[in-house]
Amino acid sequence: MRIALLGAGTIARLVLDHVRRGELPGVEIVAIAGRPGSARAQALGREFRIPVVSGLDALRATRPEAVLEAASHEAVREYLVALLDSRIKVVVLSAGALADDPLRTTAEQAAARSGALLYVPSGGIGGLDALKAACAAGVDEASIQVAKPPAAWERIPYVEALGIDLHRLKAARVLFEGPAREGVPHFPQNVNIAAVLSMAGIGFDRTRLTVVADPGITRNIHTIRVSGRSGQFSIVLENVPAPENPKTAWLACYSALAALRELASPVRYGT
Repeated sequence: MRIALLGAGTIARLVLDHVRRGELPGVEIVAIAGRPGSARAQALGREFRIPVVSGLDALRATRPEAVLEAASHEAVREYLVALLDSRIKVVVLSAGALADDPLRTTAEQAAARSGALLYVPSGGIGGLDALKAACAAGVDEASIQVAKPPAAWERIPYVEALGIDLHRLKAARVLFEGPAREGVPHFPQNVNIAAVLSMAGIGFDRTRLTVVADPGITRNIHTIRVSGRSGQFSIVLENVPAPENPKTAWLACYSALAALRELASPVRYGT
């Protein structure tokens, strides 16, 4: 399968490393798409001998069968619908962009129209198979708490506006509590998993999100709780932060690899 990478960060490097080692059989990386003049994309392209392109037309010209988006909410808004309309499968990791109902609806319609797959992986969480099954019976409540070390919440305008000195926190501090619809846009790099949970479950308005800065932890801790007619379950994931980006869980990076294996395989286990 011919794959193009949209983004040149930690996830792109991880994928390229695994492809070079032969650990993604059947996957060929045909391009890296980045912003015009992106030094990071150019360096990654030189290192792995992969063409670097910029812009939608140049990306489509590389004839990918699928695009792995690992860039930003802005990239999803710019590329997603056009790629789907071009019958190109898209794996979206910046899932928080799809909290925008018009964008998500337009993308879903484009996928239905062209037959191209719109695939949003689980990212740094688990339990989506159980959530989908529970939703078939009826779910009353779904919530996720995202707790990370203070450093993960730095340089976020919403947090800066709260006036919290993250470097001096002595105890856990709630940064946001409310509907995922409201919270996800405030943390575009940190809580994409809340968007995935919402889309797989009972929606952005009914899914509750709590965001916590906790100086007493060193891992990204996600706590999911679901209750409904089929029963209830709780899942706690303690994820190691990605080495180059404390805002992202290492597990979320590896979910990209799992997604590519799913695309290239005729066999699937779980939902």
